[in-house]
Amino acid sequence: MAQRKGCLIGCGVALVLGIGAVVLLLFGIGKIVDIADKTLVDPDVYTSVKTGDPEDAVRKKLPSGETFVKNALKEGGPAEPEGSTCSWYLSSDDNGDGDGVGSTVFRFCFKDGRLAEKADYKMK
Repeated sequence: MAQRKGCLIGCGVALVLGIGAVVLLLFGIGKIVDIADKTLVDPDVYTSVKTGDPEDAVRKKLPSGETFVKNALKEGGPAEPEGSTCSWYLSSDDNGDGDGVGSTVFRFCFKDGRLAEKADYKMK
């Protein structure tokens, strides 16, 4: 009888741990999808906008960019123009070619309601 209780307790613990692992896996996949939805920009969008374009028109073409990876995207980029507000995105065209350089980051900086500067660089 004592062996049965031990087995039942062990099986219960294993079941709870298994369910917890599945929940964490789904949460992780959800975060990856969230990053993709909020940070990936097609290179055609990057090339289609020009400095001087109205900020609202440019932002309509861009995802929100508000994710927990935002600070990592800033690393290794050029200095932000003084008095501007910038947003960072990953290129949706990076195919992980294994060159070891890193992902392409697109940065858009706005000032006085216009696109003041755009820059692209490799994330380190």
